[in-house]
Amino acid sequence: MPVGIGYDVHRLVPGRRLVLGGVELAGDLGLLGHSDADVATHAVMDALLGAAALGDIGQHFPPSDQRFADARSLDLLREVSMLLTSTGWLVGNVDLTVVAERPKIAPYVQEMRRQLGEALGVDRSRVSVKATTNEGLGAIGRGEGIAAIAVAEIIASSERSGGRG
Repeated sequence: MPVGIGYDVHRLVPGRRLVLGGVELAGDLGLLGHSDADVATHAVMDALLGAAALGDIGQHFPPSDQRFADARSLDLLREVSMLLTSTGWLVGNVDLTVVAERPKIAPYVQEMRRQLGEALGVDRSRVSVKATTNEGLGAIGRGEGIAAIAVAEIIASSERSGGRG
């Protein structure tokens, strides 16, 4: 079964909303980026595109294209899901890890799973969201940014069984 890995990182800055996995988190800092800078959703998109050998999000949603300025990343994830379907693939599962010193991610995990699953058209039981810190090491450890790593499995649409939802 094809599997892909996605990674994204963005700097934390004042004056921006903090969106992770489609969920807005409370706080005085947000992620800097062309879209809403949702590193969690970006990592998931890259993992899915990689699994299907369809490039990366920079190819499909280039930061030079003003259509994607301040775009909601969940909407872009829906487009990736439709692209997968149009090329004969379905989402098998997604495993996402958010790396951040702050804020605490645990209170938002279930809503992130729901939002990502909904955008992908799969039950949230097929979307895992975890969080860890960088133990104070490096830029992430100093609280200068947030990173995310995702692994995704895709299945050929002809292989979808009743057990895969």
